Amino acid sequence: MAVQTVAANSTTSTSTGTAGSAPYDLGAAVALSCRECGTRTELGPSFVCLECFGPLEVAYELPSGDPEELRRRIAAGPASMWRYAPLLPVPADVAEKPNLNPGLTQLVKADRLAAELGVTGGLYVKDDSGNPTHSFKDRPVAIALEAARAFGFSTLSCSSTGNLAGAVGAAAARAGLRSCVFIPDGLEQSKVVMAAIYGGELVAIDGTYDDVNRFCSELIGDPLGEGWGFTNVNLRPFYAEGSKSLAYEICEQLGWRLPDQLVIPVASGCQLVKIDKGLRELIRLGLVEDKPYRIYAAQAEGCSPVSRAYKDGTGAVRPVKQPDTIAKSLAIGDPADGPYVVDICTRTGGAADDVNDAEIVESIALLARTEGVFAETAGGVTLGVTRKLIESGAIDPTLTTVVLNTGDGLKTLDAVAATARPTAVIRPNLAAFREAGLA
Repeated sequence: MAVQTVAANSTTSTSTGTAGSAPYDLGAAVALSCRECGTRTELGPSFVCLECFGPLEVAYELPSGDPEELRRRIAAGPASMWRYAPLLPVPADVAEKPNLNPGLTQLVKADRLAAELGVTGGLYVKDDSGNPTHSFKDRPVAIALEAARAFGFSTLSCSSTGNLAGAVGAAAARAGLRSCVFIPDGLEQSKVVMAAIYGGELVAIDGTYDDVNRFCSELIGDPLGEGWGFTNVNLRPFYAEGSKSLAYEICEQLGWRLPDQLVIPVASGCQLVKIDKGLRELIRLGLVEDKPYRIYAAQAEGCSPVSRAYKDGTGAVRPVKQPDTIAKSLAIGDPADGPYVVDICTRTGGAADDVNDAEIVESIALLARTEGVFAETAGGVTLGVTRKLIESGAIDPTLTTVVLNTGDGLKTLDAVAATARPTAVIRPNLAAFREAGLA
């Protein structure tokens, strides 16, 4: 089959490993490419360009030829994100290996929510709470796991605001690897429990997420970190590609059509950047018709460096030193991909905005009441920003719009506990039921 080279300039180097110089089996991935200067380097556990210190990402030789044939291959594939294995940095037999097989989550046609918001062009919720550990993080971790296997790592690790810690712990347990994950102290108890239950080490650090991330970067450079694959640090170029599968699924579930508008929550910004990359790949491969689409970034007011950078018109993402929001999964004060998020929102004609904690809680309840989807706080942020942008006219209600829910509300019960309470407490008889006005 013919191939199509996707990403960067310069000459591709061979992708060989250190063990016997055997090639890494990472599918269509051929090199790492700097997002800034285009310099290529061979595949390996690297994340920073040595020429300009820009971020590295995976470059591919993707399948080309008859788009309809590729669509049929995808449709005949596994009922998971591995149906898109030819477009990801994973071996062809990835679905046969011990992993959590995430993906192919519901795209909910949200007609009742659309009526509440005044959307007439079609409103959908991509509900990624249906993944194995109940958040979208299972997708990038599944890719990082394959890279860790290829590079011979024995320990899977990460810095996390909660969801990633659980996803890494579960993936490592399934694959028979050790895990050791790092979180800021004070996360939601449900996320702490979920990260700890899989039997790996869970280390809470007194500080913010950015403090945790800096510590992990130091550990990588120390002999103590030898043999460790940090999903969102030294494995980040591979890990990040997992979010492309959201773009692939949304378009396939829409009948191989691009949505007109997408609203995506932003923490590090990686998810939004890779969804955009996935959409552009589908266009290049001829799997969807090339047409304009708009991408919108959603943040919590208490940690909104990207939203502020977009709204002040400078594009300069200034770190938030002390995030203060109930949306702890989005509380990354210094987002690595923040400037790229601003660029994408600007390029596509979208926008970035933020909502406060009260609006987050209200939006969680609205989504649950209208569509039966219980979102974690990040989902409340996304829906809250969607509603705000519809009201301001930034989102066109006559166009097809997809809103992402990236996690399960059971992970952030404390955020809604004060308002989600019994309607009444009654004695066990019909008279008491009538007296409570419930008949």
